[in-house]
Amino acid sequence: MSHLLDRLNFLKSNRVGTFAEGHGQVTNENRDWEDTYRKRWRHDKIVRSTHGVNCTGSCSWKIYVKSGIVTWETQQTDYPRTRPDMPNHEPRGCQRGASYSWYLYSANRVKTPLIRARLLKSYRRMRETLSPIEAWTRLQNDPSLRADYTRIRGKGGFVRANWDEATEIIAAANAYTAKTYGPDRVVGFSPIPAMSMVSYASGARYLSLLGGTCLSFYDWYCDLPPASPMTWGEQTDVPESADWFNAGFLLLWGSNVPQTRTPDAHFYTEARYRGTQSAVISPDYSEASKFADIWLAPKQGTDAALALAMGHVILREFHLDRQVTYFEDYTRRYSDMPMLVRLDEQNGKLVPGRLLRADDFDDKLGQTNNPEWKTIALDHKTGDPLAPNGSIGFRWGEKGRWNLEEKSGKKNCELRLSLILEENHDEVVGVDFPYFGGAASENFTKSDHPDVLTRHIPVRKMTLADGDVYVATVFDLFCANYGLDRDLGGDWVSKDYDDDVPFTPAWAENITGVPRDRIIAVARQFASNAEKTHGKSMVILGAGLNHWYHMDMAYRGIINMLVMCGCVGQSGGGWSHYVGQEKLRPQTGWTPLAFALDWTRPPRHMNGTSFFYAHTDQWRYETLVADDIVSPTAPAGDWKEASLIDFNIRAERMGWLPSSPAFKTNPLDIARAAKEARKKYLG
Repeated sequence: MSHLLDRLNFLKSNRVGTFAEGHGQVTNENRDWEDTYRKRWRHDKIVRSTHGVNCTGSCSWKIYVKSGIVTWETQQTDYPRTRPDMPNHEPRGCQRGASYSWYLYSANRVKTPLIRARLLKSYRRMRETLSPIEAWTRLQNDPSLRADYTRIRGKGGFVRANWDEATEIIAAANAYTAKTYGPDRVVGFSPIPAMSMVSYASGARYLSLLGGTCLSFYDWYCDLPPASPMTWGEQTDVPESADWFNAGFLLLWGSNVPQTRTPDAHFYTEARYRGTQSAVISPDYSEASKFADIWLAPKQGTDAALALAMGHVILREFHLDRQVTYFEDYTRRYSDMPMLVRLDEQNGKLVPGRLLRADDFDDKLGQTNNPEWKTIALDHKTGDPLAPNGSIGFRWGEKGRWNLEEKSGKKNCELRLSLILEENHDEVVGVDFPYFGGAASENFTKSDHPDVLTRHIPVRKMTLADGDVYVATVFDLFCANYGLDRDLGGDWVSKDYDDDVPFTPAWAENITGVPRDRIIAVARQFASNAEKTHGKSMVILGAGLNHWYHMDMAYRGIINMLVMCGCVGQSGGGWSHYVGQEKLRPQTGWTPLAFALDWTRPPRHMNGTSFFYAHTDQWRYETLVADDIVSPTAPAGDWKEASLIDFNIRAERMGWLPSSPAFKTNPLDIARAAKEARKKYLG
């Protein structure tokens, strides 16, 4: 009989002896089947590789290969050391990586191009007598042939094709589109750089050489945290995960580190052994929660309310009731809190406007270079307005370094953070702030407060080129927006955490479900550690917050906490975002390769969200109008009539939002006409 049948023959005894006083038996049977397992671990060679799976880990692995087939994988253990006082990076890897070779040989993996059968059949018939581009042109110009495959889209019907045939069809279709309609109608994006810089560069370079449009992807599938570029003007630049070890307080907010950042998780556990305090904010008892000193479980989607309440506590206890020297110095030097904001009159009331600029003054405060881009603050000693170095207007057009030193020109200065002292302000006025807590949808707890909250603020009256205006510092507006009572009178402010006033811990408890005493405790610990360590409090931020409407408000609430406590830019402090590890180290050399800057410039770029919203007609099914979400303190406008696509189009027309196609006419025809016009002009 066969080995298999022998193994299944349970009725026949193979015993030839016993041992252990009859409790065990010795059998006589074929054991060749065990070679299957032994051979599983045999290999011809070991190669180094990684897994391009967009997890930001980029772990180094030993790949064991036999006869060209991956047999198994183990983690590399030869990472270089950073410095002696830091843990090793290794071992890096996770269970998904260890089983990655199964994906390579899975029956579910698509290994050949798939083309709709009707399209492939028609194209092959055309190719019998025509060139590739001629065949595709004939196919597109014949309404019946084109409809034959387009009308069954979404119904399957794919068949295998070879790579040469697939790439030929794509090239022919692209050439036809570029010639007939314009190269800017050829649109796409390739695998993102985080997975493979070379793969991304190959696709982006092809599009750029063709004159096609490279779409963004980060924003389209809601992976980009927009608050980061909104606040700092960069993408998501954060420290490497090893810096978690340097933190004195780690706040894991919506990030399940052991499960989703497995290669880096050991830095978190090692920091805990070092004595680092930790709090975890997550609606569910996640894998990370067991490592925490305290676990907060807010209702999903209410993180902004929680962050605002924590900010309320930090401002009250570390900036108002007691001024922490490090926090005050940090916010004065590295934030916009000392900058002045114009207060605009609207329907007889005052609302915060834009930042005051040198260009607003008759003499432009002596700033001849880019005065419209230079923000204004007050000198702490004299109270005079000045343009401190470091705003964007100093970046170009003049000599010197673009930096954030406390200087105005070449003179040292100290900026005034607040106008709260009587000798520093002219008046105390009521300023209107929008409030959205009463507009919560049915799945969230509504807050019974008006949609406009008037709070009192100390102001200066200044004579500008366009007349007299009130101005206030960002810090004073900041405190008022958080609902902090500073003995200036008025409603909707509080000194008691138990008051049901927007942004107090009691208010947040009602919305988030987190007990107010826990909100207060975590905020105090976070700020207290930052005070003692000069900013070594860190937030490890996860995607759990990012997939909610107005997610930027939740992120901004957290960013505010970090700025209040002087954490951003400090080793062991700031925020560590879940996509911040995606760094293109050789970016300077990689960019010309990816976007064909060695052949032509500028490349055509467009954000993917606007492209698909506009060109797939999603805007036609939009039920939201601007008036549904506009701020109650917004200036007069056509909010009730305008749809969201209207604002997208306005941004394109004003040059704020690159868009393709830019013209109805084929750009090749425009270039051809321009060339002919030049010939006529030159005679």
